[in-house]
Amino acid sequence: MKAGEELPPMEIAVTRTLIVAGAVASRDYQDVHHDAEAAREKGSPDIFMNILTTNGLVGRYVTDSLGAGVRLRAVKIRLGAPNYPGDTMVLRGTVAEVDGAAGTAEITVVGANGIGNHVTGTVKVAFEGAFEDASRAVFQGAASQDGGSA
Repeated sequence: MKAGEELPPMEIAVTRTLIVAGAVASRDYQDVHHDAEAAREKGSPDIFMNILTTNGLVGRYVTDSLGAGVRLRAVKIRLGAPNYPGDTMVLRGTVAEVDGAAGTAEITVVGANGIGNHVTGTVKVAFEGAFEDASRAVFQGAASQDGGSA
């Protein structure tokens, strides 16, 4: 993996079920995520996806694209155009930087739908081995401070 490399795009059908299930699963009971009439009363043409569902989809996109040996370290996103039922969101990612010594990479992600960019952001990942090495170093450091050994 190197800076500038593009991840394969991922298409996600934005269904009413996905929007409602994502809101319920993340305990977001705001009516604009499950009640079309209430959403219209508040100025929206329909229910729309919440940020927690989007955050999960961005994380899934990156881990699915990079493989099982990847762990999310940070997901920083900003919402734009709402995801409404019946649309499709296409997620695309580009490797922004790679730190081989630390075993990490930062991926820039954009998710667009029929009316514009729904989400933009960055995802920092650690690769298997780097995560375990960092955890081992922390454990060994703590053990040496109290006189124990790892």
